[in-house]
Amino acid sequence: MAKTAYSKLEVKIPDNVQVEVKGMVVDVSGPLGSLSKDFSHAKNIRISKTNNKIILDTYYPDKKKLSLLGTLKSHITNMIEGVTRKFRYEMKIVYAHFPISVEYDPAKKVLLIKNFLGERSARKAEIPSGVDVQIKGDNVILESVDKEKVGQAAARIQKATKIRKKDPRVFGDGIYVYRKYLGDELLWKIL
Repeated sequence: MAKTAYSKLEVKIPDNVQVEVKGMVVDVSGPLGSLSKDFSHAKNIRISKTNNKIILDTYYPDKKKLSLLGTLKSHITNMIEGVTRKFRYEMKIVYAHFPISVEYDPAKKVLLIKNFLGERSARKAEIPSGVDVQIKGDNVILESVDKEKVGQAAARIQKATKIRKKDPRVFGDGIYVYRKYLGDELLWKIL
């Protein structure tokens, strides 16, 4: 049963960002690009814009509505931060015996992983549109204004180098995320 009659969360909009709310669709544009997301799956939650704030509110919330309210706030905050500073994931190419070579085909949006564990055929990882890929030595750098697309690209690359039927503690070859950035700010790292 609901313990409160009304719940409201606010997201501040910076000066250099334009936000448009059309029903349950939120469009965010800033100096580095623009994003649009449809939140129509969130029933009984209202999204509105007043002055320089986005207001998310609901009446008679239960646990699910409150958690969904927080999730929508986080998604909108990530959209605003992405169009102002960009998200960047750095991945490390790790190998013990067979040197892995990585090539990116921007026309096909595919990352080719060659000589993984000495395999003759290349493994492939599809990269979502809107993600920039750079390969510098043993690093693969993914950049985008959309946090979800960068995370999805990193997950696809890591999954493409998964070793099956072997102990992962012994066979540690692969491509792994080791740093996450928002602009120049380090958000997460290994070691």
